[in-house]
Amino acid sequence: MTQDLHIVGGGMAGSEAAWQAANRGVRVVIHEMRPKVETFAHKTGDLGEMVCSNSFRSDDHEQNAVGLLHWEMREAGGLIIDTAHHHRLPAGGALAVDRDAFSAEITQRLHAHPLVSISHEEISALPDDGTWIFATGPLTSAALGDAIQKETGTDRLAFFDAIAPIVYADSIDMSKAWLQSRYDKGDNEEERMAYINCPMDRDQYEAFIDALLAADKTEFHEGETAGYFDGCLPIEVMSERGRETLRHGPMKPVGLTNPHQPDVKPWAVVQLRRDNALGTLYNIVGFQTKMKYGAQADVFKMIPGLESASFARLGGIHRNTFLNSPSLLDAEMRLKSRPNIRFAGQVTGVEGYVESSAMGLLAGRMAAAEILGTPLPIVPQDSAHGALIHHITGGADAKTFQPMNVNFGLFRPVEGLKGGRRGRRDRYKAYTDRAKAAWSSWLDAQALDAPAAE
Repeated sequence: MTQDLHIVGGGMAGSEAAWQAANRGVRVVIHEMRPKVETFAHKTGDLGEMVCSNSFRSDDHEQNAVGLLHWEMREAGGLIIDTAHHHRLPAGGALAVDRDAFSAEITQRLHAHPLVSISHEEISALPDDGTWIFATGPLTSAALGDAIQKETGTDRLAFFDAIAPIVYADSIDMSKAWLQSRYDKGDNEEERMAYINCPMDRDQYEAFIDALLAADKTEFHEGETAGYFDGCLPIEVMSERGRETLRHGPMKPVGLTNPHQPDVKPWAVVQLRRDNALGTLYNIVGFQTKMKYGAQADVFKMIPGLESASFARLGGIHRNTFLNSPSLLDAEMRLKSRPNIRFAGQVTGVEGYVESSAMGLLAGRMAAAEILGTPLPIVPQDSAHGALIHHITGGADAKTFQPMNVNFGLFRPVEGLKGGRRGRRDRYKAYTDRAKAAWSSWLDAQALDAPAAE
């Protein structure tokens, strides 16, 4: 076997696709343009670099669709989820990681794999031959984006992802803030104290909203529109939807008790989540923003406990490009007009690190099976992976297609179960039990001894 698999993009999806294909015995070349060609959001040339957050969200594989996706990736020998657990940080019920250590290990493991090579170059055109996976993510280069647009004959769909700021822990005033996970979630004391909480009374909250609305914002380039994904809205956009929106979103005060004033219920609470293993950095949860840098510092220092905050990184905003996948991709994520090319990751219209990695996992296995001539069973729709790929390749309406996180709304109903909130716990457990059985059967059906590349 002499055919190589070429993967464009060394982010979450590209790294996972390379790992899966190489472990099936296929030679892989990763084409990563960084650090030769930089992006607004990335800071290094490492593979699997995390930008917007350091969280993979919930790890609960019985009651949460994201946690179920974690479970399925672990069962499939996923590089991303395995490495995430190596560098896990306390975050209540969430899976958060030390992002620098995480990407360093991803880079090291792929460099060390005998069937993986890495080429630092920009790919700016769609190839006519060979087997390719394009996993260029939300920051697809302008040249490649133009090539995709020319090939598909449709305008690229775009929205804007906003990056949350990171604060140095030693600059937070803990005489006003306190450590606590919401509802004291976690299996140990460290997990139950995973977040720093900064309380606001009503007057402080109202002044904060006023400043947020009045702050200077980043301007859009001509021809761009602010089509945000609801799961990653900038805080100023949320506040424009109503003054109470933040208080019922990322600043909700429920499940928390201020030990400095235990008898006083905060009107709103800003949470910060640990961002590295040393505990020296914390990111402000849900505080993605497009405010200009000077305005950010002024507004965020209005938060009690952050009056003297020092920022390791302020927030930013970048364009996020994705395909209208239901109309452009087949059931195996191949471009219908060029079936030698697959797409994977966030560019396909999934949202989030976990979902992007999952689509990379599938694309890598599918491409490897094609090269090896070993047909891959259809991904079971009742699995979390199957629910996602079904959604983006045909389950969604192409006319209204928007990026989607994994959620139980994408799963086929389980017959005989009660609907509504009261039946939710039993229903979610039924979804996850069914998904695990389907996913395990799918993995078992695949040959585990794929021939090694020559």
